[in-house]
Amino acid sequence: MFIDREAETAQLEQRYQSGRGELFVLYGRRRVGKTELLRTFVAAKTPAVFFIAILSADYEQLQAFSQEVWRAGHTDVPEGFTFPSWDAAFRARADLPGRPVVILDEFTYLISGNKSIPAILQKVWAAQLSRSQVMLILCGSYIGLMEQEVLGYRAPLYGRRTGGYLLPPLDLPATAAFFPDYTSTQQLETWAVLGGMPYYLTTFNPRQNLWANIRQHILDPQGTLYHEPQLLLLEELREPRNYFSILRAIAQGHTRLNEIVQSSGGGTANTVARYLDILQQLRVVERRVSVTETQPEKKPEGPLSNLRRLLAILVQLCAAQSVGAGDGLGRQGAGAAPQADV
Repeated sequence: MFIDREAETAQLEQRYQSGRGELFVLYGRRRVGKTELLRTFVAAKTPAVFFIAILSADYEQLQAFSQEVWRAGHTDVPEGFTFPSWDAAFRARADLPGRPVVILDEFTYLISGNKSIPAILQKVWAAQLSRSQVMLILCGSYIGLMEQEVLGYRAPLYGRRTGGYLLPPLDLPATAAFFPDYTSTQQLETWAVLGGMPYYLTTFNPRQNLWANIRQHILDPQGTLYHEPQLLLLEELREPRNYFSILRAIAQGHTRLNEIVQSSGGGTANTVARYLDILQQLRVVERRVSVTETQPEKKPEGPLSNLRRLLAILVQLCAAQSVGAGDGLGRQGAGAAPQADV
């Protein structure tokens, strides 16, 4: 189910119609719908190479990509075919006929297997692809790594891209398409819980009320989204334990730096400030300061993203209860909600 994203699709289409070499960078949080957006954009375009990298050895990635490139211009792919190098594989894209679209999804997985990939691509782009008809799209979910290795000032590809976009979650009005039978209030409540993440929105059953979905998918240890906040941070961070403590402190309402330090036990103020800076770069927390705040430098953090904040609060509310039984959530009706400042 592809919903909304008309502006994003139009932006990609505009680049496609430019008639020149394009290097477009699309990135954003995992589950935000990047791959589905690109699939929809490229559906009717030929020739097209849609390569999704995986966590595997570099030679396996090269072989898989080589075969996708070869398949775009030939009817058959020789068994075991591979270009001799990434340089050769990237150069081969310029030989594709017409206006080829080449998508490298999960680009950070390629980098994790071969740190020289951005430098090789930069060399080929400058020497050949920039003057070709190729539309090259690099897509990645690790925001920190994409900004460091692709968009950063010291990155080999810095200054080479012709366009880029940080794909945000869907806006509130899109929730109606996922839950057409909900009232406007129920749609607002659902969006307040899940944000505009398409994967989360499609996980909830529109035939169940909000709290039944929360119990089934978020609070149940076997639920689809129970481990989601932790998994997202584990993918981005090498030492997530201190980050979890800081996020828990913020979810409990401690938003000033000294409060976060005391509640999280994460070390000195300077150490916690550094952790907070990284979390802001990853779009996990954000800084919101009131115009009436007299000491804005002492109030650095705003609310967590919807799902992380809700999970932290509801888990505390239900820690002594079994899911779906007893008091609290187990007795909530279709329109009732736990009394918590979410």
